Amino acid sequence: MATIAFIGLGNMGGPMAANLIKAGHKVVGFDLVQASKDAAKAGGVAIADSAAASVKDASVVITMLPAGKHVVSVWTDIIPSVAKGALMIDCSTIDVESARQAHALAGKASLMSVDAPVSGGVGGAQGATLTFMAGGEAKAFAAAKPILEAMGKKIVHCGDAGAGQAAKICNNMILGISMIAVGEAFALAEKLGLSHQALFDVASTSSGQCWSLTTYCPVPGPVPASPANNGYKPGFATALMLKDLTLAQDAATSAKAATPLGQHAQEIYKTFDAAGHGGVDFSGIIQHIRGLAGK
Repeated sequence: MATIAFIGLGNMGGPMAANLIKAGHKVVGFDLVQASKDAAKAGGVAIADSAAASVKDASVVITMLPAGKHVVSVWTDIIPSVAKGALMIDCSTIDVESARQAHALAGKASLMSVDAPVSGGVGGAQGATLTFMAGGEAKAFAAAKPILEAMGKKIVHCGDAGAGQAAKICNNMILGISMIAVGEAFALAEKLGLSHQALFDVASTSSGQCWSLTTYCPVPGPVPASPANNGYKPGFATALMLKDLTLAQDAATSAKAATPLGQHAQEIYKTFDAAGHGGVDFSGIIQHIRGLAGK
């Protein structure tokens, strides 16, 4: 079993660190937020005084941070303290360029590194059912896989440095677009007098079938575990969806790719977020769609 440093113990990182402990690893963690540190400590994580202190004896270092600038800054800070031969894993969702910068920092220190963003939300983090999309050299991925398997059920090697982030950005652009489409369909069905259950029963077994419908249905009833049945309490907040759609648009601009639906989805979520709904689950976008009918 490994000694693992885990930096970033928030809504995702905290449960992920707890699952590493359940798998038998020793975890030393750090976060800037006291409440996150307290929750992680209650789950068995040893709390260090600083990010640099957390990596002192670690053979694996995992970061789960808000944005690329944070990852690059933290890796720059901690790498001088990281043990020779340690493995660096970043599970944040960030821009591809920052991911590649982090890999370069690790490479200069002769450390293996993997960018491994996740899909599955807080529920997946708690249940150790996350999907990891990994980028990095084959040797680094092979070393990271057993660690990631303690936190997720599907681990995919997507390619070289930054490929994990590229896959995550593309996947979540699909998700953001499809949730708007499903929300529009239910909003139209309501106007036509069609029940939520009737539309679900047809679309979930027909050509309209998708994850946004069958697993995360944006109306109460058909999928009891979806946030729609819990006041749209977030499993994946609107603000985070907007972040990912913005990353996708930045990447599209950089790569000179055409993503018209991705751009429109970003605009729709930006309006919903600006109206004060950033903390609402992203499936709550149906509320915004319904409101458009009255304008």
